[in-house]
Amino acid sequence: MTFESLRQQYPIFTYEGYEYHLQDNDLHIQFFYRIGETITFQPKMVLKAGKYAHYPENLKSLEGIVFNIGMIELISYWKCTCSPLVHIKPYKLAADQQYWWRKLYWYGLGEFCYKNKIKCDPNDFLDFTFAVDAPDAGALTFPRVGESSRVIVPIGGGKDSVVTLEQLRAEREVVPFIINPRGATLECARIAGFRAPEDMIVLQRQIDSNLLKLNAEGYLNGHTPFSAMLAFYTTLLSAVTSIRDVALSNESSANEPTIPGTYINHQYSKSLEFELDFRQYVHGFMGDVNHYYSHLRKLTELQIAEQFAKYPDYFKVFKSCNAGSKEDKWCCNCPKCLFAYIILSPFIDDATMIDIFGEDLLEKPELANTFDELAGLSLNKPFECVGTIGEVNEALHRILDSRKDKYLIKHYINKQLAQLEDGMLEEYFNMAP
Repeated sequence: MTFESLRQQYPIFTYEGYEYHLQDNDLHIQFFYRIGETITFQPKMVLKAGKYAHYPENLKSLEGIVFNIGMIELISYWKCTCSPLVHIKPYKLAADQQYWWRKLYWYGLGEFCYKNKIKCDPNDFLDFTFAVDAPDAGALTFPRVGESSRVIVPIGGGKDSVVTLEQLRAEREVVPFIINPRGATLECARIAGFRAPEDMIVLQRQIDSNLLKLNAEGYLNGHTPFSAMLAFYTTLLSAVTSIRDVALSNESSANEPTIPGTYINHQYSKSLEFELDFRQYVHGFMGDVNHYYSHLRKLTELQIAEQFAKYPDYFKVFKSCNAGSKEDKWCCNCPKCLFAYIILSPFIDDATMIDIFGEDLLEKPELANTFDELAGLSLNKPFECVGTIGEVNEALHRILDSRKDKYLIKHYINKQLAQLEDGMLEEYFNMAP
């Protein structure tokens, strides 16, 4: 199935609406989407705020937040047909709101378009229409959330959120937030002292199985801006907990495009540009309900790795591997595993690194192509949440002497010498922090 044929067959994607209610102090949310007359989606979410919950007496005050979460959740379902029109029934968006969402969809789906070979002008990518009787979104009201000594910290199970968690809990009362808990996220929370379910906020997010069926049948599939979805859920957290500050763990490296010289960035929704856009949206269209920021924004991946190395209690439990996340392990064969291994190696000794990962990733010839992508020795970076080419080269230069007998280090030196002869590598060394 192609982008063009699917858009012709399915010209309209409809955001029908949503339902939400409290049950046993948990907030249940369900969204309703439709493509044409035959395809429907009804994804469900359950927010478990536990002892932190302070739900407003009138749940109607959460309507604007739930509506906007529906706008970000629909991307996962819209992308299977990329219908040129998104018809929104609950509320009408103002012109500047429409522009904001169109920008997010375009840049947030840059990798999706690249991998699916989609050729499209950003002005034609999608447009919005609205139900005739839909009220203006500007009429929505939002809960007032004042300053608090507490701060919400999303935990992803990797080194970045560990550094944020440890640094902030030395200064403030931290409230951990986890989406779809798994081994690494729960273990990182446990080591930080959050052992009981009521010690954290949990979102159980369920993908509609109809989407998985369509993907299997050949409908379009690919990367969506997960961190943007997380951002909108944090507004709900603030509204139901009265905790205004939400500290993310996105670093400066997230700003670098995955495809050099283009806007295509796997980490767009972790970038400073998105962070500032999102804060502007919350201030202008969501009652300034929270303060969303990245605690690590000024740091590079290399600096974060150096900080993480100070917390050895997490070495055996943290994970940054998507491929192995369901089994709570490092797969040891993907770009994220190799990047984590390289960036931590200057700060953690060789034997400990092997113990953490279960094997020596610098001794794996089959990772040579991935290594070249990370180090800037091939055309593109991997489509993963990894650091900059300059950071990888800096980390490698720091371990050249201590790991000089490793297969990938020898490979690096040989490639480096070959490209230096052609004058090709100098620009990458200049990018190192």
